[in-house]
Amino acid sequence: MTYSRAVSVLAGVIAAAMALFHMWAIAVSPPEAVIFRGMHLLFAIVLVFLTLPLRKSRGGSPGVEDWILLIVAAAPILYLFATYEDLVNRIPMIDDPTMMQQIMGWACVATILEATRRSIGWALPVTALVFLVYAFFFTSVTPLVILDQLYLTTDGIFGSTLGVSAGFVVIFVLFGSFMERSGTGKLFMDFALSLTGRSTGGPGKVAVLSSSLFGTVSGSAVANVMVTGQVTIPLMLRTGFRPPFAAGVEAVASTGGQIMPPIMGAAAFVMAEYMGVAYLQVVQWAALPAALYYAATFAAVHFEAKRARLAGLPEHEVPRFMHTITTNGHLFIPIILILLGLFGGYSAPLAALVGTLTCFPVALLRASSRQNVSVRAVWEALLDGAKGALGVAMACACAGIVIGIIALTGLGITFTQVVVNVAQNSLLLALVMTMIAGIILGMGMPTTPAYIVMVSLLVPALIKLGVVEPAAHMFAFYFAILSAITPPVALAVFAAAGLAKSELWSSGWAAVKIGAAGFIVPFMFVYEPALLLIGDWPNVVHASVTATAGCLLLAGGLHGYLIGPTAAWQRAALIAAALCLIKPGLVTDLAGAGLAAAVILTQLATRRREAPAE
Repeated sequence: MTYSRAVSVLAGVIAAAMALFHMWAIAVSPPEAVIFRGMHLLFAIVLVFLTLPLRKSRGGSPGVEDWILLIVAAAPILYLFATYEDLVNRIPMIDDPTMMQQIMGWACVATILEATRRSIGWALPVTALVFLVYAFFFTSVTPLVILDQLYLTTDGIFGSTLGVSAGFVVIFVLFGSFMERSGTGKLFMDFALSLTGRSTGGPGKVAVLSSSLFGTVSGSAVANVMVTGQVTIPLMLRTGFRPPFAAGVEAVASTGGQIMPPIMGAAAFVMAEYMGVAYLQVVQWAALPAALYYAATFAAVHFEAKRARLAGLPEHEVPRFMHTITTNGHLFIPIILILLGLFGGYSAPLAALVGTLTCFPVALLRASSRQNVSVRAVWEALLDGAKGALGVAMACACAGIVIGIIALTGLGITFTQVVVNVAQNSLLLALVMTMIAGIILGMGMPTTPAYIVMVSLLVPALIKLGVVEPAAHMFAFYFAILSAITPPVALAVFAAAGLAKSELWSSGWAAVKIGAAGFIVPFMFVYEPALLLIGDWPNVVHASVTATAGCLLLAGGLHGYLIGPTAAWQRAALIAAALCLIKPGLVTDLAGAGLAAAVILTQLATRRREAPAE
């Protein structure tokens, strides 16, 4: 056996052990916090140094320096396990760390920074280093106290964010990998094709629907693009969509998967932990904004296809709905079981575990999916799930350094005061500042750490200015996600543009235009929390109707079509009407309705004049 093959086998065994450990912990009962989170971090950091070597010239195999770093990274965690009794009996911030604890603590911090750099890039490790430099040189906090906070308590590296990764993220990533390996990806595509493939601009609508479905089992916008975009983008190009628009549609639809219930992105679990609510409550808050996001994206595709006079797919290329359901519809059962578990009051991890364990047995029910079931498929699902969780695990560990410093130095309170003073009690200005910060943070790091930093620094300022807590958190969550479609660093757009062979900037701006409602929906639910299903039902219904109308009018104005092609003044009127309907209030609603009515009536009159005489 060659060296590379031996390393690959070792990494596979560790990845499978990681997946099985987390499944066992959820089924039985997770160990005490430091042990459970420490085991999670130990698995993740070992796999990072095994599978992401410092030098790529060896064909992906680790060198001597990688093995040394692996040992240095594992030693501090194993040391905590070995001295666990001393750890729980010491008094944090009172008992000084021993020399061995100091050595192990700084080794832990350093190797986490390097492992995070290897798994998700430079942005988050550099951010953590900036906070460490601030704590060392610009505060009165001593290095021993910093080390105590970060390594020897559950307020730093082994804090609640790493706990979310260990307790929630891994099992949902595993569920996604099990679903994909059991053939559900094809079901999502066929289901979307059967519903929308024949309609105007059908392939674009298929991209929106299939990506929203796949997004429920994938927390990664880029992964979503690479799975569904392989099929939808060529279909869009073949039926006449411009390459930048095709790339934009797929990027926007895939990015929305993280806000799409019932299984949202990893940051949604962090939100539930921070706010001390059940994950199902976060799903409830997210439901209507996600529907608005996808309704606006769907409308953008429809209006663009109408304006460009694009047809749907030929009849023979579109699967029949009933055939799709009767042949592979049983593969929806694991998702249904998760929903039943959540609504039945069971914990999200336990519901996800049940869904995961039923994926392959459900696939055995019919011959159409039985071919996907094998020992190899189960093994690869375990490996995919464990390796898919590495980036989130390291991001959460590194974010723990940032959070520990913020809590220790009081920087969060200081930053809140700065934002409030700069905003001069203007909520709109504070929201715009938060939006910009979220997009910038999200450009350099995954959604979860970007959201965590925003929660620590910016969300308290929004709450102080009067935003209800769920809306403040959802606002930060949205803009941490939307960086994936915002130039200049828009990872989902980069992936989609590569598939569409289109220019990056034009694809990026097409994505912004298609997903414009996504940038406005967060402002809508801040000013009208009824969109988060908070409040009485008359307000919820009224807010939903006006917000939906606003999103559709905005899509029509931006893409130059409503009932028919729009003149310049009509586009301006539609955009103005949309903005009026977005802001709650009788006056703005009446103004928006009046502008929309003016455009609709003139378009209907134009259509009657141009209709051929009978």
